[in-house]
Amino acid sequence: MSTSPTATPTPGPDETFGGRAFAPREDGTIVGVGVDVVDIPRLDAMISRTPALLDRLLTPGERELSPASRAARVAAKEAVGKALGAPGDFSWQDVTVERAAGRRPHLRLRGATLAAAERQDVEHLHLSLSHDGAIATAIVVAERAAAPRSL
Repeated sequence: MSTSPTATPTPGPDETFGGRAFAPREDGTIVGVGVDVVDIPRLDAMISRTPALLDRLLTPGERELSPASRAARVAAKEAVGKALGAPGDFSWQDVTVERAAGRRPHLRLRGATLAAAERQDVEHLHLSLSHDGAIATAIVVAERAAAPRSL
């Protein structure tokens, strides 16, 4: 049996299911979770009609990506805002998705969005991006440093 604080020793209300339950953390480690989806053709059409939108939504390193990857970046920015509790002074330019060769994408924050993360003691932002067909998706988990476990 795991001693992880998120694993419960009992299978839960459906005793016939068995297995191990993974309950949400109750120690305040998770600040928030944000998810967003973007319709890729719709965003691409909006950018075609209003080219200035590209500069408003995306940082310079994100602008030259494929339409699907750009849509995933827009979804990531929205997901960051949701994970941080929708800070009122959020700017599209305060969030960028970076990716080193052979590495997972990660987030870089600055400005008011970084300040909102720091006010909440966010230590890690976990990011998952995906696109399939006409939809791009991003999920962000904002996490504080784990509280020391007593022995």
